[in-house]
Amino acid sequence: METCSLARIIKLQDLVAMYRQKLCSLVFRSLPRLLLGFPPSSIRKFFRDEHVHVALAETKMVATLPELPQDILMVIFAALEIPDLMRAGSVCSSWHSAYAELRSLGKYKQGQTPCLVYSSESDPDDVLSLYSLAEKKSYKLSLPQPPIRSRYLIGSSHGWLVTVDERSDMHLLNPITCEQIALPSVSTIEHLKPIFDEYGDVCKYEMSGHSGSHNSYNPPFIFALAELRDRLQWKAFVFPDTSTGSYIVVLIHNPQAQLSFAKAGDDKWTWLPPHYLHEDCMYKDGILYAVNTKGEIHAFDLSGPVVTVKTIITAPEHYDCDSRYIVQAPWGSLLLVFRIVHDHDLEYEYWKTTETKICEIDALWNKIELTNCLRDHVLFLGHNLSLCLSADEYPALKANCSYFTDDNFLWTVGYKNNHRDVGILKLNDKSREEFVSPQLWSNCPAPMWITPDLRKINAMGSMSQQL
Repeated sequence: METCSLARIIKLQDLVAMYRQKLCSLVFRSLPRLLLGFPPSSIRKFFRDEHVHVALAETKMVATLPELPQDILMVIFAALEIPDLMRAGSVCSSWHSAYAELRSLGKYKQGQTPCLVYSSESDPDDVLSLYSLAEKKSYKLSLPQPPIRSRYLIGSSHGWLVTVDERSDMHLLNPITCEQIALPSVSTIEHLKPIFDEYGDVCKYEMSGHSGSHNSYNPPFIFALAELRDRLQWKAFVFPDTSTGSYIVVLIHNPQAQLSFAKAGDDKWTWLPPHYLHEDCMYKDGILYAVNTKGEIHAFDLSGPVVTVKTIITAPEHYDCDSRYIVQAPWGSLLLVFRIVHDHDLEYEYWKTTETKICEIDALWNKIELTNCLRDHVLFLGHNLSLCLSADEYPALKANCSYFTDDNFLWTVGYKNNHRDVGILKLNDKSREEFVSPQLWSNCPAPMWITPDLRKINAMGSMSQQL
C-alpha cells in the first residue's frame, strides 16, 4: 500500500499539469452536464467574453481523462487558481463533490495571482469584470445590489473589496462568492454629525476639520449624502485579527487622512488620533502600522482595551514622491515604497508613474537601506493591500517589477474621467508597459488589484481561520 501511495504522489505533479492544460476542453465538452448539475448563478460568474468563446470553440476535443479517487482530485484542485477551480467543480458530479469537500474542509489555500477588477461602460450596472494576469483573460461577475457601477471602490484585501454606495455607506464585498457585509454607519465616524429632515431621516452630514493634534478654525462643511464620499473616504483595508479570531477594517479618511477602525460586530467606528496624513497601512500581531506623508511609521497597538501609539521610525526623504506604501516582504523585512509620478498636467489630464524607490527596514527597526532591486519579487501598489510576491511562486508575474493602479484621492475622486495610470514599471531601468491592450476599463469606479478568494467570513465569526 505504501508503494502504491508513493507512485500516486510521484505522478501528482504530472497530473496537475495535464489537468490544467485540458481543463477548458473538459468543461466545454461537458457543458450539457454542467448546465444541468450546477447552479446557473455560479456558472455565469466565469463565462468569458465572445472572443474567448470563439477560441474555446476552436479547441480540439481530447480523449476522456481517467477517473481519479476523490482524495487525488482534491489535491489537484487545491493547486488550481480560482477560475480553473470553479470550472473543474462544474465538470461532473464527482468533480463537484471533490470541489465542495475541498471548500467545506477549508483545505483550499492555494495562493492566487492578483487580478484587476474594473467596470466597463458596455456592461450592465451590476456587472464587474475580473482580468486574470495568470490567464490574460477577462471574466464577468454579476454582483448583488446596490449596483457596483454606482459605488466607489476604496480598498481590496484578502479577496474582499470595500465599497461606498451613493448614500456614502460602506460594505465589504467578495466578488467571487457575492458575500456582502455592511460596515458600521458612516455617521459614527468621529468627524461627522448627521443632519435629519422633517421625517427623521438623515439627509445631510456635517463634517468638522479637527485632528488629534490641532483643531481647524474653519467652519464645518455640509454635504449631501451622495456628496460625502467625494470628500470623506479614501482607502480601506481588511485584516485578519488573530488575537480575537475575527477581523478588523481600517479606514483612511478625511479630514487630513486620519485613521478609524472597526472590528467584527462593532456598531461604530473608533478614531485613532493623534497622527494624520496617512497613506498606507499593514497589520500584524495586533499592531497596526501606518505610514504618513513624512515617511513616519506609527504603530497602534489595538490588542488591548486601550489603544496605544508610538512612532517607531522615520525614513529619510531623498526625493519628492506622490505616494508611500508599507509592505511586508516575504523574507521578513519591511519595505517602505515611494511612488513617483511625472507630467502631472490637469489641462491635458495626464498622470504617469515614472519611478519606484524602495527603503528596506530590517525586522529590528534599526536599519534602513535604499534599494532599487527586488530580484525575483514583485510589488502590487494601489488601493489594494500593498503586496510583495515571489515571481517564482506566481510564474505569470514579471520579476523586479511594480504593478500599479491609481490611488491618488484627487485623481480617483476629483477627476473621475481622466486617464487612468495603470501599468507595470520595471524597477531596474524605470521603463513601463501596459499589461493589457486596448484599455478595458471605464474610469469610475477606478480599477484596482484584488487577490481572489473563495473563502467566506461571518460578520460575527472567525475571519482569521478563513483568510
